[in-house]
Amino acid sequence: MSAAYPGARPGRIDHVLLSSLTTLRLGGPAVTVIEIEDAADVEGIVGPVASGAWPMILGGGSNVLAADEGSTTPVLLMRTRGATVLPAGDEAVVVRAEAGHSWQALVDEMVAEGLAGMESMSGIPGTVGAMPIQNVGAYGQETADTLVQVRAWDHSERRVVTLAAGECGFGHRISRFKRSRRWIILQVTFRLRRCDLGAPITHRPVAEVLDVPLGTRLPLAETVAGVHAVRASKGMLLYRAGVDSRSVGSVFLSPRIDPSTAARLRGRQAPVYDYPDGSTRVSASWLMREAGFALGQDLSGGVRMSTRHYTLVADDGATTATFVQAAADVQQQVAAATGVRLAPEPDPVGTLDDYERLVAAAT
Repeated sequence: MSAAYPGARPGRIDHVLLSSLTTLRLGGPAVTVIEIEDAADVEGIVGPVASGAWPMILGGGSNVLAADEGSTTPVLLMRTRGATVLPAGDEAVVVRAEAGHSWQALVDEMVAEGLAGMESMSGIPGTVGAMPIQNVGAYGQETADTLVQVRAWDHSERRVVTLAAGECGFGHRISRFKRSRRWIILQVTFRLRRCDLGAPITHRPVAEVLDVPLGTRLPLAETVAGVHAVRASKGMLLYRAGVDSRSVGSVFLSPRIDPSTAARLRGRQAPVYDYPDGSTRVSASWLMREAGFALGQDLSGGVRMSTRHYTLVADDGATTATFVQAAADVQQQVAAATGVRLAPEPDPVGTLDDYERLVAAAT
């Protein structure tokens, strides 16, 4: 362990298997895990740390891929809790939520309070602090829609900083925090509105399960119920996913494509969409299906396609190495069949050179 972490209080635990901290249930030992229950403790633990020893950060472990060899770099487990709602004029409120607070718990609390703005993102696993990292979104809403500011420890400046939404570099599943260990997100502030109705239903499967036309606005709890029904049908509610529960959600981003590729794929009836950040993207699920993959298909060493959705899941016998190999096979076969290269989405924990090559190949 680096001498930069002398004692590493509070909540220090040595030699914890990363497989016990991730939803894929893969990964070797972390030499040191430090549980953070109070954001005020972060500065004392990481303040003197040199750049080569900046820690890995874990919340719910639902969007990470941990190395079989584990991590010699200390891992911070964000276990901070709490959310405060403050009036902000008219029907608006600001919500200050600690980074380790469960995202699902926050959505539940806000819906119960009659606060709209994040109801379509119900059912997403993980913590509040993870949401800005890749501008998480689903079914017509995304983190950037309601985020006001992020409070974070900045390793480079060795102090706590506050970044306004416009400084976060948000795009489609991206921000300035993605694939960077410079910041430790401590608290996120959102702006919501008091309203009995959720956002208009813009995602066709949600509209179909609720039996309403696109654009309909429904009570918040009904919107949540529809979102949960669609997520459950895809095995994306982990507590109801059964054999598909060892998952990181979507392994691949819907890739950005140029105008000529968009025209070509639209000619093949591909679902191609224009996004608010100006990008045009094609469905990763459609690409995998078009390349000949089947639901439930075995891929590599205990890794297969989910039985309900085009994403990779782990079974007994899987390792991180076989997961990376399966992802590489999918990336190569999709590129050969469609001319589009998929970009892996999860963040690596530990040294994963083969996985980093997959990420680099798609940029």
